[in-house]
Amino acid sequence: MPKSKSKIFLTEREMDVMRILWESKKPLVASDITKINESLSSNTVQAVIRKLLEKGYIKVADIVYSGTVLTRSYTPVVSKRDLMIQQFINQLRKEEMEVPIPGLVATLLKHEKNEKEVIEELEELLEERKKSLSQEEE
Repeated sequence: MPKSKSKIFLTEREMDVMRILWESKKPLVASDITKINESLSSNTVQAVIRKLLEKGYIKVADIVYSGTVLTRSYTPVVSKRDLMIQQFINQLRKEEMEVPIPGLVATLLKHEKNEKEVIEELEELLEERKKSLSQEEE
């Protein structure tokens, strides 16, 4: 996970760059990112990359040639799913909301397409967690 929990919320531009990196099958250099999203300037992408590196969301994947110049290519460290979950949890904490987990799960299940399959998967996860907790207590 990212280094700084307090900086879990990403700006719109940071999310734009993260989306591009998540969708790419290979690491990208900054100029690739500006080609994919032409609304992002080279200066903006460079600044955003520095911030994402500081926050621990991306890493330098390799040093590659971009034309005749050596440059860094970047890849995400954190998955889109993990980031969304962490943002959700931090938002709840920020609002100091005490949300009971069973109520939260019940609400989320109502919006699930394959509710029965998800319930079965949750039951398996809960059993695994119970076993893990039992082992920790011993």
